[in-house]
Amino acid sequence: MLHAAYNLLWYPALPFALLASHPGSLRDYRERMGRGEFPSIAGAPRIWIHASSVGEIEAVRPVALGLLEHYRGAVLAITTMTVTGRDAARRRIPDASAWMLAPFDSPRAVRSFLARFRPDVLLITETEIWPNYFLEAARFGARIAVVNGRMSERSMRRYMLARRLFEDALGRANLIMAQSRDDACRYGKLDGQSDHANRIIVTGNTKISTDAENATPIRPELLAFAPERQILIAGSTAPGEEAVLVDAHRELRRRFRNLAMVIAPRHLDRVGEVEKILQGDSLRYVKASNLDRESSIAAADILLLDTMGDLRALYRRATVAFVGGSLAPGRGGQSPTEPAMAGVPVLIGPYHENQRDSVNAILASGGAAIVKNVNDVVNECARWLVDDAARRNAGRAARDAILRQSGGARIAVEKIQTLIDLG
Repeated sequence: MLHAAYNLLWYPALPFALLASHPGSLRDYRERMGRGEFPSIAGAPRIWIHASSVGEIEAVRPVALGLLEHYRGAVLAITTMTVTGRDAARRRIPDASAWMLAPFDSPRAVRSFLARFRPDVLLITETEIWPNYFLEAARFGARIAVVNGRMSERSMRRYMLARRLFEDALGRANLIMAQSRDDACRYGKLDGQSDHANRIIVTGNTKISTDAENATPIRPELLAFAPERQILIAGSTAPGEEAVLVDAHRELRRRFRNLAMVIAPRHLDRVGEVEKILQGDSLRYVKASNLDRESSIAAADILLLDTMGDLRALYRRATVAFVGGSLAPGRGGQSPTEPAMAGVPVLIGPYHENQRDSVNAILASGGAAIVKNVNDVVNECARWLVDDAARRNAGRAARDAILRQSGGARIAVEKIQTLIDLG
């Protein structure tokens, strides 16, 4: 009955969902309605991977590449909730067969997508528990797995408000691969099946990979910014955090005159908002999108990273990195994996519940520090800026702590192979 009510609500909600999704073209509209253009490629297995946006694409990428390597004839379609995610999927997983915006979770849109693509397997990443994806894919005969599953206490409480609906959906999953024991436990509380031990397993974070692609080259234009200077990178920042980091940078510059900073907002539609902060303080900054037209790149003190796909590589130039989405409650923190893997000491706010295992591991190693305000950022940064040996040791410790959590992608690929071969 709850599922029927959920589907019924989609009829009046669909026009508003379309407006809220801001389709920029007829292609976007068609993809949201499950009517995207699939290439006429024959092959097996046919795998549908659904991810939310850029971060989830990075997490599922090692899994997708592993499957494409094992199944040379595989046909892989990737859907994302955002245009930037779709672009990242095309760029980071170029051997897939299709990249498109995800269909709305209305029965009509999901059924249309399934009828066009005919997947053998559906892989859902992290927290994307859309009921009809599970229910309709299972009715279609596809085998379903959750990859890199993550569920915070806050998310679980929301799902519990409609427990029967989500129990029914997750009950259709053949396999749930969680990042941590805590995540697996929360999935278990929301899963109506009794065979938890066989269906819900812990693989670790699939985003942690040691492959050579982690050494993506830094664009030459970016290398022209702040050459031979210490750099504080504020990555994946959320509203309110840029002002804190700018104030901290101003304080640090009194002691470390050569310190430069990179600010990378989590969402690029906030670039204008961040610019106003920089302009209001009369700071010398340059935008990454203008680097090829700027004549004073090296003289700028702040780089505003308003381009996609550059932050991961740029972390290798960082002296210290702050990881955003963590200074205020509600977001749960962004992943510290990329700066840690670059051998950079990590600062993160107290609200990092979505990344608790990784953060705790880096903290225990001495490669990270918790910061709550401007003074904390200044003090913790200064500790590493003044002592190169201590900073290098902290960076190595952070990397080693993350590497100890690696292997999740390999385990996930092996489990998915078993699922595919059983079919």
